[in-house]
Amino acid sequence: MRDQSPPSTPPDLFTWEFAANPYPAYAWLREHAPVHKTKLPSGVDAWLVTRYADARQTLADNRLSKNPAHHEEPAHAKGKTGIPGERQADLMTHLLNIDPPDHTRLRRLVSKAFTPRRVAEFAPRVQELTDDLIDRFTRGSDTADLIHDFAFPLPIYAICDLLGVPREDQDDFRDWAGMMIRHGGGPRGGVARSVKKMRGYLAELIHRKRQALPAEPVPGEDLISGLIRASDHGEHLTENEAAAMAFILLFAGFETTVNLIGNGTYALLTHPEQRERLQRALAEGDRGLLETGVEELLRYDGPVELATWRFATEAVVIGGQRIETGDPVLVVLAAADRDPERFDDPDTLDLGRRDNQHLGYGHGIHYCLGAPLARLEGQTALATLLTRLPDLRLAADPAELRWRGGLIMRGLRTLPVEFSPPRSGHT
Repeated sequence: MRDQSPPSTPPDLFTWEFAANPYPAYAWLREHAPVHKTKLPSGVDAWLVTRYADARQTLADNRLSKNPAHHEEPAHAKGKTGIPGERQADLMTHLLNIDPPDHTRLRRLVSKAFTPRRVAEFAPRVQELTDDLIDRFTRGSDTADLIHDFAFPLPIYAICDLLGVPREDQDDFRDWAGMMIRHGGGPRGGVARSVKKMRGYLAELIHRKRQALPAEPVPGEDLISGLIRASDHGEHLTENEAAAMAFILLFAGFETTVNLIGNGTYALLTHPEQRERLQRALAEGDRGLLETGVEELLRYDGPVELATWRFATEAVVIGGQRIETGDPVLVVLAAADRDPERFDDPDTLDLGRRDNQHLGYGHGIHYCLGAPLARLEGQTALATLLTRLPDLRLAADPAELRWRGGLIMRGLRTLPVEFSPPRSGHT
């Protein structure tokens, strides 16, 4: 039975204290105000959906559009929703902002880059990147910041390789992406400038690749070349769409994995019995616990706190609450994935959890396209860290760690660690 006593005062949302541990506030909302209207830090009023059943229904409801044109806010305020800078940089026509049939067409074009077979072919490169980064930060040192030195560069270099960004340009992407993360909860201007630089670079890269594109596809062709080939062969992909697609794959494909690796490592370091359980399984050559473990880390403290924006195209009822046409709706994945109505002992980390249909990568037609790649990177990163640095430990009081501000993503600013230098060489 749910508590029927009168609700107390709603908790404060979006404070620094809330960012450190939002789960008690989300538990209150699930209990007392499961579909709750609040004013976001940007000044936009939006509905927060916090129960699992309501969240799953909302994510699949085609009356809720991804297109910001359906937002009823005045035109001058529309820049307050979505990714900072994407409107000014003419990068709006990507998968997170469009509905069928355009969404169906564009998703089909890129989905082949993320098939299980293509991702499996990419696995050796992810392992190589992982080992190289560990070699780099352990060379002559027994301390590191796992966000800056490992969790951040790994997915940047991986997605750049997949897109076809030349190696000599990848550090520029790392700088621009770093600006997006650093300014996640602060002024949007720094992010917008980085988005604009990235847009200019992508336009130039698309032009260069189009000029050099061979007549027939080559095995393992990079994703940008594939997008150009589709646009040149009847799929009607405009240059803006190609640039926006490359941008969102980079933007959505790196920060989620940064947070998966960072949050996941932090959870393991603060739950030593679970970490030791996983290390034993890996030592025995059993990767089953690694696979269920990454899914549990996605549920327990996942990289995406709120699903990206949706806007009601007509009046809808969610969880008994009427949502008016044009109202923004944000599904709180972090709250839904700890709903006791769906998960046993939801606040307990259990790497062997089997019944785990979490919403960490969404649900419905906007289910995360890059989930197979993110899973590969997360599994590779965590397994290699725990194997090569078996005594890895936190080098800071958990209470001193700071989480990045921002609305959609959940991730640590830094993760200081200590370790014994690894044995020379690696497998």
